[in-house]
Amino acid sequence: MSRVRVSRHARIRMATVVTVCALSAAPLAPRAVAADAPAYTETYRPQFHFTPQKNWMNDPNGLVYYKGEYHLFYQYNPNGNSWGDMSWGHAVSKDLVRWEELPLALAHDDEEMVFSGSAVVDRDNTTGFGTKENPPMVAIYTSAYKNGGKQAQSLAYSTDRGRTWTKYRGNPVIDIGSDNFRDPKVQWYAPTRSWLMTVSLSAEHKVRFYSSKNLKDWELQSEFGPAGATGGVWECPDLFPLAVDGDKKRIKWVLVVNINPGGIAGGSAAQYFVGDFDGKTFTPEDKGTYTPPTGDVVQDFEGAGFGGWTATGTAFGQGPAAGAVDGQGTVSGFDGTGLANSFHGGDGATGVLTSPSFTVNSPYLNFKIGGGRHPHEAGTVLDSTPPEGTVLADFEGGTYGGWTATGDAFGTAPATGTLPGQQQVSGYLGSGLVNTFRNGDSTTGSLTSPEFTVGKRHINFLIGGGNHPAGSADPTAVELLVDGQVVRSATGRDTEALNWVSWDVGDLAGKKARIRIVDDNTGGWGHLNVDHLVMSDTPAQHVSQETSVNLIVDGKVVRSATGNDSEALDWASFDMRPFAGKKAQIQILDMNTGGWGHVLADRFTAAGEPARSVVQRADWADYGKDYYAAVSWENAPGGKRYMIGWMNNWDYGQSIPTSPWRGAQSIPREMALRTVDGRVRLTSKPVGSLRSLRLKDPATASGVSVKSTSKSLTGFGAKGKALDIEATFSLKDADRFGLKVRTGAGGEETVIGYDTTTQELYVDRTRSGAGDFNSTFPGVQTAPLKAVKGKVKLRILVDWSSVEVFGGSGEAVITDQIFPDPSSTGVEVFAEGGTATLDDLRAWRLKSIWR
Repeated sequence: MSRVRVSRHARIRMATVVTVCALSAAPLAPRAVAADAPAYTETYRPQFHFTPQKNWMNDPNGLVYYKGEYHLFYQYNPNGNSWGDMSWGHAVSKDLVRWEELPLALAHDDEEMVFSGSAVVDRDNTTGFGTKENPPMVAIYTSAYKNGGKQAQSLAYSTDRGRTWTKYRGNPVIDIGSDNFRDPKVQWYAPTRSWLMTVSLSAEHKVRFYSSKNLKDWELQSEFGPAGATGGVWECPDLFPLAVDGDKKRIKWVLVVNINPGGIAGGSAAQYFVGDFDGKTFTPEDKGTYTPPTGDVVQDFEGAGFGGWTATGTAFGQGPAAGAVDGQGTVSGFDGTGLANSFHGGDGATGVLTSPSFTVNSPYLNFKIGGGRHPHEAGTVLDSTPPEGTVLADFEGGTYGGWTATGDAFGTAPATGTLPGQQQVSGYLGSGLVNTFRNGDSTTGSLTSPEFTVGKRHINFLIGGGNHPAGSADPTAVELLVDGQVVRSATGRDTEALNWVSWDVGDLAGKKARIRIVDDNTGGWGHLNVDHLVMSDTPAQHVSQETSVNLIVDGKVVRSATGNDSEALDWASFDMRPFAGKKAQIQILDMNTGGWGHVLADRFTAAGEPARSVVQRADWADYGKDYYAAVSWENAPGGKRYMIGWMNNWDYGQSIPTSPWRGAQSIPREMALRTVDGRVRLTSKPVGSLRSLRLKDPATASGVSVKSTSKSLTGFGAKGKALDIEATFSLKDADRFGLKVRTGAGGEETVIGYDTTTQELYVDRTRSGAGDFNSTFPGVQTAPLKAVKGKVKLRILVDWSSVEVFGGSGEAVITDQIFPDPSSTGVEVFAEGGTATLDDLRAWRLKSIWR
């Protein structure tokens, strides 16, 4: 599980979250959430997905079926709505749809947090924890020790159907002295009459297999990896057999390896491998070698200089690098002997490398990219010059001046940068700043300015740190007080990189005011970084912190790619077809001074087909942004294999606008192996019992043709916030077609479409409601999907804050959270660039599982 990537004491750097997040300032707390509504009726509360009544939840754990109950344990913070104090929550269901939340199962204590793992029914009482007449349920979990950060595998057991638990006195049962060794998935392996454990060496991108006769004494059998996508840590592995195309004589094994970051849609995702397992070793199917498309090389950085490309700043040096430069790790994956490398001077240097103008005359621009994962953010500027005006505080000089501190979070003087145990802080000015990471996230307090008169139109300041808005429980926020009332506020975005926020205070001219910096949070990201508060006649603009390759057309960034926190370059591709005949430029930008604040680029090639990265060539259980830590149930009736995932993403998981809970599980899915386009693929479909929630008399529509427009289906009765939709389309000549759901207020819509030119299913949530809490949240997710006999079939599950889309026979699945206005309930059919026909649609409204 990704807890190490959220903990402030992380051993693995989370450069992704550190730099890509947007910042915000708002007069009030976000429309976030109706925390005061009756339980399970809050604004974004899922109605048929499991959520705890309150507090933080992430990975599903301990999935096992026993005596008529499906057990769902899960990573849970019993003490708050952000990551921390990891324990196992518990819920049970008889049908995988309706859930009963039970008391906390395994609690953290002074020595350990209880990280992810699995559970089994020890029917033969191999552990001696129960009897053969009353076999114990045994949880195998990762002990995350608070002193030193070591991770090891431990046991707990229950003899009352999982209601109460006892931790084994002999814990841990596997200890290799590692702080990145976690998430054991255990099952009974009948051929050897022994227990099999699949567990992750997360930082090494490996999975280990252990065997045991009694769950206590384990023997290492083999390792698998690195393989496939390795852009982030490997977590929450799972291993299980499935029949190919239903043929029980042809069994293949599926190894699921969840990865964060580095997923297909960015951030967290569930990768899988298909292969064979002999009880000791997993052998993946050979997918062959990859040859990228050929084309005309635009720039390969093989000369002594940059040719006609123009460099500014110091980051790129005087010419192409021959690989790694001073202070850098090994650089790999580039072609020839040269590449663009912005690590000259380390991560603290910045610069831009710009190509000459050229006319777009090829369908695709392929290139290799590596370095930091800091995407381009629309609306940012390259000029980091601070706005002029009246400085209220710059926190230089070693004191807080006339500001008043309470609590222990602020110390006795401003910080001079990064504090012990903290990820690298960047983006502040001078040598001093407010940094409340004193002794970690556990400290709290406030810092209040002297009174001043609002004398200019804007108050600008730099802010970073945790995303806990004013008005929420336990905020980390900067507040403007007038007459003792909060009239403006801002919070961080779970990043150590400070960026500008601007308050328009024109309506407060002449008023007496104070600024208060508040850290009331002791959980994950429970701190704040603040610097350079200045009253100005002009608003400060967000400064670019990207490490990216951008395509510029008509002065605008129209395509962008970034690295994946890796010194290994990989292929990326820009679709140039919409810009044919136009003038364009390529820019390679390094505007980041924090960790992984550099970019690598090579081999720009104009080609007729897109190049595919390692990530694109890997296999994914889900192509959306919000399906992670996916694992499956053991002992399910009828030999079924059901899987569930955490419906969230570590890029923004602690920032989503929900309260008093945060975190949801996906709908459980029935998994299968099917041959698709000559290759064995893992497919999924919603658990069959979901149909029991359908209200009778679905909305229906048939033979609806649309040409380059959208048409409402409300007249057919298709509308709602919780829907189960089945739709079949016929391809005509449209470029794109599909459905729009949750349409309404202010143009809100979530677009679920099919692109005939790329043969891809897609979900566009750029206009799906609240999404400004993180710059990586809005976007379009795609999954490869070929039409069958000129038709595309979709199954779409719409809940109050999510969509899950199953395309074809379940080989293309996209799961995305959305946060629309409650009044946005419309459904529309659309086509772009031609005509498409909705052959058949049935849309059922779904009952709530909570009422």
